[in-house]
Amino acid sequence: MQFDELQQLHQLPFFELIQKSRLVHEAHWPAQEVQLCTLLSIKTGGCSEDCSYCAQSARYTTGVAADRLMAKEDIMERARLALDQGSTRFCMGAAWKGVRDGTQRFEQVLDIVRDVSALGMEVCTTLGELGGVEAAKLKEAGVTAYNHNIDTSPEHYEKIVTTHTFQDRLNTLRHVQDAGMSVCSGGILGLGEKTEDRLRMLEILSNFNPPPESVPINSLVPIPGTPLAESQGVDSFEVVRMVALARLAIPGAKVRLSAGRKQMSEELQALCFFAGANSIFYGDKLLTTGNPQAQADLQLLEKLGLSPQKPRPSMVAPDAETSRPLQPALA
Repeated sequence: MQFDELQQLHQLPFFELIQKSRLVHEAHWPAQEVQLCTLLSIKTGGCSEDCSYCAQSARYTTGVAADRLMAKEDIMERARLALDQGSTRFCMGAAWKGVRDGTQRFEQVLDIVRDVSALGMEVCTTLGELGGVEAAKLKEAGVTAYNHNIDTSPEHYEKIVTTHTFQDRLNTLRHVQDAGMSVCSGGILGLGEKTEDRLRMLEILSNFNPPPESVPINSLVPIPGTPLAESQGVDSFEVVRMVALARLAIPGAKVRLSAGRKQMSEELQALCFFAGANSIFYGDKLLTTGNPQAQADLQLLEKLGLSPQKPRPSMVAPDAETSRPLQPALA
């Protein structure tokens, strides 16, 4: 979907927009299911990057201690618990700039992935930048999806991160797709961006080839000590609009309510589900911020007549379309 189309949709009256997105959602996701995902930080803090929203950067004083990679036994215990609680996707995040083939920590991650994959869940990792070799080895080990958010527009990106470029993000996502993994990529609302930046972000995501399998919509949780600690966030109705636009722009993707959901009322979450969200991070904690408790999530889904999605450990990545270029244009 192109920027002008997204802009026209964004300017629609609120109810007209979410009615449109609801029709598209029902056409592509008629089962009224929500995917439950669990996110575990397997290596927290001490990251060399300077992402201005992140509590895990070593450049800021946020109270998040730098830890070593968790022991495999501890990770497996958390993965089995997630499975028992109904999660169908287990996502493991590590606060690294990236991983490199041949290093001890990458071999440890591959070993962990193999064991988690054997549990029968979808396996997602977010480990920073990847090259082609690393992506292929993660795929072979059992990773079904790789999370690497583009965060915002390329025009706004350099205002929030200077230690890598927007193109670096796209390069990693290309390696992920070339390896046959699904792309999980979305953005963060509340980074001081303009509406145009949010629409540009969705334009780029919707022009990925193949399209993202899942699109996280994060609302910034301001962290004391980071440059964005005083951010005022975005209006609740803007969050719903972005969910609706994501559904319209990428109809076949899961649209995931991610960071910031703890601050959302049940009513706001219900509006997001109506507008097209069909995936949540499930459990008590995301990487370093709180999350609604599992039982409360299940009770909300029951109130709304929604059910947890069944697991698909053998998930196949979306196919590329031959009618459009492999990389989105940044010009």
